[in-house]
Amino acid sequence: MTESVLITGASGFLGYHLILAAIENKLDVYAAVRKNSQVSHLKDLPVKYVYLNYEDINGLSKLLEQNKINYILHAAGVTKAVKQEEYNTINATYSVNLAKAAKMQVAFFKKMVFISSLAAVGPALNDIIIIKEATEPKPVTAYGRSKLLAEKEISAIGIPLTILRPTAIYGPRDKDIFIMLKTINQGLDPYIGKFLQQLSFVHAKDVADVAVQALFIEKIGTYNIADGNNYSRYQFADIAKKILHKKAFRLHIPMPLVKVLAYYLETTNGWMNKPAVINREKLQELTARNWNCDISKAKKELNFNPLFNLEEGLKDSIKWYKQNKLL
Repeated sequence: MTESVLITGASGFLGYHLILAAIENKLDVYAAVRKNSQVSHLKDLPVKYVYLNYEDINGLSKLLEQNKINYILHAAGVTKAVKQEEYNTINATYSVNLAKAAKMQVAFFKKMVFISSLAAVGPALNDIIIIKEATEPKPVTAYGRSKLLAEKEISAIGIPLTILRPTAIYGPRDKDIFIMLKTINQGLDPYIGKFLQQLSFVHAKDVADVAVQALFIEKIGTYNIADGNNYSRYQFADIAKKILHKKAFRLHIPMPLVKVLAYYLETTNGWMNKPAVINREKLQELTARNWNCDISKAKKELNFNPLFNLEEGLKDSIKWYKQNKLL
């Protein structure tokens, strides 16, 4: 009998790759989406849509029972919000409610994989440290704090659980890093301030593959997910320019100017109760000097072997953007 998986955040960028990986592993996919979600890109995939009310634990439990859900890949969440409380409600409380509902289904439920973020730990405190799973968390954003809260509260429920902490995810269908590629393609290579950085990246397919494989591995725990390489500040742009056959003017925007802009956006958007594209907290994350992380635990315990380094991953991404006439 085919086993089933519930994938939350299924209409999103990472959700799409999770669905593909689940289908490749012969799982019956239930895609949790909002009723107003754009799902046209999923129309040719063999998925069943479900709509979750994360505030109703009994309702969630009933849905899991009716569909005989064996596994949960929980990727739903919010990356932009106005207040810490909103982050906590959506990223932590709703995740906890789903985990509690799963715990009630002992007849079918086998395991949950929770997609957290390296932001739950925060950047390394100096240039020498490599972020490990045992590194003391010091998140620098409301988003990171909400993910850390979710990790702690879900872990306390007592279900079979694996927590993945991916670093910056990119790949086909991504919108955030696509902005960087589009800017470079238009001849501009901007940076905030002048300082060295250590960065890490991971392709969405690698995240999806390890997330699905983790469902079938008895080992539980928390794992950093990256491609295993440490990149300097300018490598992303240098690789992108090489692939795009483009030259781009390298521009350093003074930090004081960016701080003023972040404060202005934070204040004005706050009046409208809308999240700002960039705020003072997000600036701390963007300008952190060290996001280098260790993935040896995931390689050993989850058999994680990333297929893409940054150059191969950007080739794959740029190819998709060009095929879809976005670049």
